[in-house]
Amino acid sequence: MDEEGVGGQAEGKLDDEIDALFKLPVAEFIGARNSLAATLKRVGRANDANLVKALAKPSISAWAVNQLHWKHREALDSLLATSQRFRQAQTSHTAADMRGLLDARREALSQLSDLAAVLLRDAGHNPAPDTIHRILTTLEAVSGYATPSDGPSPGRLTQDVDPPGFQSLASLIPSTGTAERNSEVVRVTPSQKPGSAATETAQSGSPTGDPQKVRKAQEAHRARIAAAKATLQEARKSLTEVQSRAQHLEAAQKKAYAEAKEADAKATRAEKQLREAEEHFKNASAASQDAAVRAQRMAAEAEEAAQAVADARRNIEVASKELESLQESAPR
Repeated sequence: MDEEGVGGQAEGKLDDEIDALFKLPVAEFIGARNSLAATLKRVGRANDANLVKALAKPSISAWAVNQLHWKHREALDSLLATSQRFRQAQTSHTAADMRGLLDARREALSQLSDLAAVLLRDAGHNPAPDTIHRILTTLEAVSGYATPSDGPSPGRLTQDVDPPGFQSLASLIPSTGTAERNSEVVRVTPSQKPGSAATETAQSGSPTGDPQKVRKAQEAHRARIAAAKATLQEARKSLTEVQSRAQHLEAAQKKAYAEAKEADAKATRAEKQLREAEEHFKNASAASQDAAVRAQRMAAEAEEAAQAVADARRNIEVASKELESLQESAPR
C-alpha cells in the first residue's frame, strides 16, 4: 500500500479515536485523552499526539449537545433540516409556511431539551435551568448556519456556541441575489451631483437609474429585516417557553428527590423494624425450643414418676398379701 493510502487510514482512524473521546462521560475525558496522546507518541505519531493533547475537556452543556449528536442524531438532524427549510421558505415570503416551520423548529428544540435532560440525569448531572438554557442556545446557534459545514461540529464541542444575534438570525435568510440587489443602489456623493458626467456614466452602465428596481430592492430589504425580526421574536418566545419548562422540570425533580428521600427513610425504618421483628422472632423461637426441651424432659420425668408409683403400689400389694398370710399362719 502506498504512503498516501497509509496516511489516509491513519487519519481516518484518528478521527474515530477522537470521536470516541467525545462520546465518553465528561469525567473520563481527560484520562482517555492523555492515554490516547501517549499511545500516539509512543508509536511515532507525534503530530497526532500533540493534536489530541490539545483537545479541551467539554463543558457539561457542550457535552450534552455532543451526546445528542451521537445518541439522538435523528432528532438533531430534524432541527437542522427544519431550519434549512425555513431559510428556503423565506424566498417565497409565505407567512403561513414560515409560521408552520417555526412551530416545527420550536417543537424540535423542545424534544431535544427533554432528551438532553434525560442524558444529563442518566450521567449523574443536574439538568438545571441554566444548563438547559445553554444547551438550547448552542442548538439555536448551530442550526442558524446555512450548512452544517459552515458551523461547529455538534459532536466535538468543547464550549457553548455564542447565542444567535441579529447577524446569526439574518443567516437564516437566503443570500442569493443580495449582492446583485445591493449593487443596484446608487449613493450620490458630494462630488457626484445629479446630472454630472460621473452620475450619468454610473446610470448608463447600471440599472440603478430605474426607480422601480430601486424600490423593489428596498422592499425586498425591508422584507428580509421583517423576517429576521419575526425569527428573533419566535426564538425569544421559544426560549421563554423552554425556560418555563426547565423551571417546572427542576421543581418536579426537587419534588421527586424529596419523595425519594422520604421513601428511603421509610424503607430504613421498615428495615429496622424488620430487623427488630426478626430478632424478636429469633428470641421467641429459641424460647420455644427451650420450652419444648423442658416439656420433653418433664414428660420423661413424669413417666418415670408414674412408673415409680406403679412399682410402689405393687410393692404395697405384695407386702399386704404377705402380711395377711403371716397373720393367718400365726399360732393361736
